[in-house]
Amino acid sequence: MNLETVFGLKGRTALVTGSSRGIGAAIAEGLAGAGAHVILHGTKPGGADTVRQRILAFGGRVDELAADLSAPQAGRELVERAEAIAPVDILVINASAQINATLADLSAEDLAFQISVNLGSTIDMLQAALPRMSSRKWGRVVSIGSVNQLRPKAIVTAYAALKAAQHNLIQSQARDYAQHNVLLNTLAPGLIDTDRNAHRRDHDPEGWANYARTLNWMGRAGQPEEMVGAAIFLSSQACSFMAGESIFLTGGY
Repeated sequence: MNLETVFGLKGRTALVTGSSRGIGAAIAEGLAGAGAHVILHGTKPGGADTVRQRILAFGGRVDELAADLSAPQAGRELVERAEAIAPVDILVINASAQINATLADLSAEDLAFQISVNLGSTIDMLQAALPRMSSRKWGRVVSIGSVNQLRPKAIVTAYAALKAAQHNLIQSQARDYAQHNVLLNTLAPGLIDTDRNAHRRDHDPEGWANYARTLNWMGRAGQPEEMVGAAIFLSSQACSFMAGESIFLTGGY
């Protein structure tokens, strides 16, 4: 078996949302390293330029788009702009909004913002991308979920519920598009050491370390780079008999 044929992404184009930092940046660099032409996304123009420069440095092909995914129809427009650059074979839905709040403390504004980014833009992107992938008889959608979709924490009530809804959406569309060789799956991380956790990590390093030690069997937070292998698998021919599933990368949580 030729592993480059199975896992290689040469000739494919991947749009990775929220790829200016963290998990999205690591996945974008990994897909580029596997041969894909990567279209980066950040909220502001030039926001993913550091990632773009790193990809260019190892000879990867890369473009960059900006969009505020909380805006109406922004997800659809982002896909359409990416399609004007190159046909999008792989869509990695990584950009998300997480606001810590229990149900009692959740404001209407914070709820609306999280719904727009986490669910509304996902629907927009799928509506724009799936028919195009289907017409080309090849496509991969990798939705970055969360362990919270299965084991929700009260402090992220809305985020957890929306991640569950997002995977439900992925499953429903996986059923509809699988026979067209358009395969949708979810990659669900556990605790990952990103800038989303920077405040807690920097202001209470001992508390952070204790939390990470007791959260999973490995006794530590994961690193963004540890999400890359699964993302390449879900983006490639290697997952040709997989649809509507979740891969949990949680260190044993």
